Amino acid sequence: MTRPLRVIFAGTPDFAAASLDALLSSEHQVVAVYTQPDRPAGRGRKLTPSPVKARALEHGLPVYQPASLKDADAQAELAAIDADIMVVVAYGLLLPQAVLDIPPMGCLNIHASLLPRWRGAAPIQRAIEAGDSQSGVTIMQMDAGLDTGAMLLERRLPLDASITGGDLHDRLAALGGEAIVTALDALAGPGLTATPQPQDGVTYAAKLSKAEGEVDFTAPAAALAAKVRAFNPWPVAWTRLAGEPLRLWLAEPGQTQADDPDAAPGTLLPAAADALRVACGANGKEVLRVTRAQLPGGKPLAARDLLNARGERFATGTQLGGNNQETSS
Repeated sequence: MTRPLRVIFAGTPDFAAASLDALLSSEHQVVAVYTQPDRPAGRGRKLTPSPVKARALEHGLPVYQPASLKDADAQAELAAIDADIMVVVAYGLLLPQAVLDIPPMGCLNIHASLLPRWRGAAPIQRAIEAGDSQSGVTIMQMDAGLDTGAMLLERRLPLDASITGGDLHDRLAALGGEAIVTALDALAGPGLTATPQPQDGVTYAAKLSKAEGEVDFTAPAAALAAKVRAFNPWPVAWTRLAGEPLRLWLAEPGQTQADDPDAAPGTLLPAAADALRVACGANGKEVLRVTRAQLPGGKPLAARDLLNARGERFATGTQLGGNNQETSS
């Protein structure tokens, strides 16, 4: 490394806080932190700082929380910080071209996918939902497009059939922190080669919604299990049991058994000791094993515990789904 870089850090959630931690442990100097304005949270709707702001204040860093960076005064304030480079991770505000042009070394983004696959808002969950065999992080030189900038560095992570959205979030957060320090070290010394993103393989990771969590049991068991894992811990996959929401936290494809009755998709089959078994697939000929679920007003429980405590609610032949709207939070 020729010299440590002066870094402006912009980010908001826990995922970004992991990268801030990594930069604070590096030789580079974080000279300012940008994060979203405080938001109401909790039952009392008290204004609450973002995880990045909380971490910045712990380290005595100056914090900026503009509502927008399109304002000329906000841009002048950022320019006055006189940083070499800006690192952006899940910040949540658009950076106009005028801001991208301020740092002499530009603005870098830590994106939680292997670009150009899964540009957009929810790359972690979409990779699992789609059954991808790998994920990772890409350090990208930002431009005015949506995750379209040239790639500077990539770190890959294999995905197995048990990983959840929460698991992958945490692993990629740590990997992103390691990757951005490596990238800044290189940029402060020999440099990095910027590689334009290929046009082939571009996919978009649409923002998640709670309504999207509703399970369609006509889908194949493997797709349903992937969705359940992808949406854990948010927004959580769900269905309806006797008109009430049943949240599905963990599931896996299962095997049919000789005593399974012919059943429509969404029908509860004879339960296993450790799982609810649900007929699924286009003709109800596949099986989804739900190993962790949550009834209204309760907490997520292993299926074994649910069956022991409330087994009467999961009788063979009970149909999941219906027309009522989910109401749980």
